[in-house]
Order: sequence, then C-alpha cells, then structure tokens
Amino acid sequence: MQADKTKVPQNILVLGIGNVLWADEGFGVRCVETMAQTYSVPANVRLMDGGTQGLYLLPFLEECDALIVFDAVDFGLEPGMMVTLRDKDVPAFMGAKKMSLHQTGFQDVLATAELMGYAPAYLTLIGCQPEEIEDYGGGLRQVVSDQIQPAIAECIRELQRWDIAVVPGRTDSEDLADVSIQRGAYENGRPDEDEACRIGDHRFFPSAAKVRA
Repeated sequence: MQADKTKVPQNILVLGIGNVLWADEGFGVRCVETMAQTYSVPANVRLMDGGTQGLYLLPFLEECDALIVFDAVDFGLEPGMMVTLRDKDVPAFMGAKKMSLHQTGFQDVLATAELMGYAPAYLTLIGCQPEEIEDYGGGLRQVVSDQIQPAIAECIRELQRWDIAVVPGRTDSEDLADVSIQRGAYENGRPDEDEACRIGDHRFFPSAAKVRA
C-alpha cells in the first residue's frame, strides 16, 4: 500500500540512529539528544534515540505519518559534509552505501514497513559524513560535532514545512538515552587514550602495537 502524501502529517517521529560507542557513528543519537535539550516540540512530535535497535523500531514507524532520521552516513564526501535526502531516495541510498550494521538493520525496518503498508508518508534523512568510526569508546570528531546544530536547524525547517512550531526550550522524553550515556557524561567520564587502548591491547595485537609505535 502506498503512503498517503495528500495530507499534512499529524504524528512525527524524529529519530536518531547509530552507536555512540563508535566515535562519529553516534552523530544521529547526539543530534536528537541535543535537540531535546535545547528545543521544545509539540506533543505530536516524538524525539527518540533509536540507537541500533533495528526491527524493534517498527511499531514506532507504524504510529507516525512522517519520519525524520539523523544519522552518520558515508556519502563519499569530505568529513563533516551534510546531505538531506527525502522519501524514496532514503532507502535506495542506504541500501547502496551501508556503513555499518545499524544501517543494514534500519534499511530492513523501512523495507518491512513498506511491505506491511504502514510506511510513513514522509521520510527525511539528515546525514553527516563521518571522519572516524573505528574508535571504540571514542567521541564525535570536531568536524562532525560542528554539524549537530546545522542538522537540528535542517530538522526544524522540515517541521516548519508541516506547520509544526519548534521553540527554544527543552523536551522531556523517556525515549532518550539514560543520562549516564548522554554526551557530557560519556565524553567527560572516559579515560584518555593513554589510559584506554581502544584499538586492542598492544601486548596481544601486533597491529595495535604498530599504530602505537
């Protein structure tokens, strides 16, 4: 069944996906987290940390008319470049350029929702080219972190197209990560690179020893 695009969406899901444990892979999650901390959205807009949940996100897609996704995406561009895709371009692009397992899972979510006949009528992907993802325990690189606010601004413009008012403030949501894993606690609380080897123990992994050398 084809989604109805003749109506202004009434229920909007703003979803951040990715893995915050792998450096720039956490871009999408940090976007929705920051948006909740700095803006107030109306009750028909749901802000959610989708993490790497894959098909567990299906029920939430069933409930929404429009879906906006923040994610780190390999566009083959310079790190920090941002691209917005809409509707059919989103699953087509993600299917062609998978960067990680979470994108494979999310492509399955979109395909299943389409098959079941409850794909959102409107679909927008706001993606940022990562600089580094092979850094377990690492945080966002600066060039990617700098795109959080522009990505949120792009999301707000998308919501305004549907006459959704977004104002500075705060949105309380049970759909976000626990405070212990939110960006401030995560990045300020982890040991520095001299104390924590995130590429493998150099005593056992020769490649790690070479990198450290």
